[in-house]
Amino acid sequence: MFPGKVVTAQDQQPDGPVYVVQDGDSLWDIALRFGVSMDDLEQANGITNPNQLSAGAKLVIPGLEGIHGELTTETISLGETLRSLSRKYQVSTETLVRLNHLTSPVELYAGSSLIIPEQNDSSLYTHRVAVSPGQSLLELSVLQNTDPWKIVSTNALSGTWSAVPGDVLRLQGDQPDGPGALPGSVSSVEITPNYLKQGKAAVFRIAAADGMEFSGSLMGHDLHFFPDGQGDYIAMQGIYAMADPGIYPVDIKGTSANGNSFSFSQMVNVQAVNYPYDAPITVDPTTIDPAVTKPEDAQWFALAAPVTPQRMWSGIFQMPTPLPVKYCLETNDCWASRFGNRRSYNGSPYNAFHTGLDIGGKIGTEIYAAAAGVVVFTGPLTVRGNATMIDHGWGVYSAYMHQSKILVHPGEHVEAGQLIGLIGNTGRVEGPHLHWEILVGGVQVDPLDWLQEEFP
Repeated sequence: MFPGKVVTAQDQQPDGPVYVVQDGDSLWDIALRFGVSMDDLEQANGITNPNQLSAGAKLVIPGLEGIHGELTTETISLGETLRSLSRKYQVSTETLVRLNHLTSPVELYAGSSLIIPEQNDSSLYTHRVAVSPGQSLLELSVLQNTDPWKIVSTNALSGTWSAVPGDVLRLQGDQPDGPGALPGSVSSVEITPNYLKQGKAAVFRIAAADGMEFSGSLMGHDLHFFPDGQGDYIAMQGIYAMADPGIYPVDIKGTSANGNSFSFSQMVNVQAVNYPYDAPITVDPTTIDPAVTKPEDAQWFALAAPVTPQRMWSGIFQMPTPLPVKYCLETNDCWASRFGNRRSYNGSPYNAFHTGLDIGGKIGTEIYAAAAGVVVFTGPLTVRGNATMIDHGWGVYSAYMHQSKILVHPGEHVEAGQLIGLIGNTGRVEGPHLHWEILVGGVQVDPLDWLQEEFP
């Protein structure tokens, strides 16, 4: 049993907000979260044994005068800002900043936690509407059958004159809730995974009304959104395998069917992946000469730059060689080198990474298309050897390198499992194998993910 106070409806209103203890909480964690000392927390709650916290017990948080209500922790989703969260929960931005010790908007990245004081009436304001260009608050209130001063109060505006075009306001209504920084025509915005990772594909999914258009950017790459035919708009982008971990902005713009535009920017977290270091590799110096590699890389990424609006693949990608995918995934015996492994060539620093998956095989072993698509390149390259690249649509490409023989040609449509070439040892190699790449938004990502998971 928790030895502190338990606040009930019959108790006198406490002098500060109340926090409900969660599984795994310790008194030290709670004190650190709210910026109070353990002694003050113990004294405010009459705690005699701090080791006996019980999930569900309620703690009064001292030192937060003027803030009342039960505190909950909210995971910030994509499509929210400090202002939109303030309007959603009917709590001032100053209160949110104070409760969460915020010093910069960077801290409000998607997936982070925010402490919210629950208000009894916050669930009433679920109707979101964006102010149109040239629209006054009076005109908006007439269209929405409400009082302009009610809009001012609900949205913490300084007056009826202070609404600006594109600002998303909350009104009383019974519509399903959604991303507060976006108008009501957008019902949800998601990013998968919530924390982006080096060398992985990020999937953006927007559920919105028909006839809308979206665009955006992330880490210097344009986001291209396409309707999936089921009410969602999808964009995919690879995260560079050697990107610095940290917080990056994602910008999304939208245009509704009636021509009104809106935009928002939010931070996302990119996390490091513990890729291993390969043993130093000795290769032909020509294949690591920048005079050779830079033009070839430029040609390679230019091939994967176009974003075809037609999605040609479906389901999980297939294994591009005769090896059984289940066996390979369970044993890890099929790979000579994995994606993302850090590389040192001819004694260089470990400033490179393995851009694909090396699949073992003998010269002449069959190579199959991993998914349906259109061949955009075939030919010999210095580093990549005899190579083939296939466009699968929506900015997704697969590539097959070091071949002894190429059996397709540019412009040819191929189906998943179709024979496209034979394994060889051409280009920068230490022996025969298939180097297989997946590129998303012009960035190489881990092919193993595509053998195990359906994208998007």
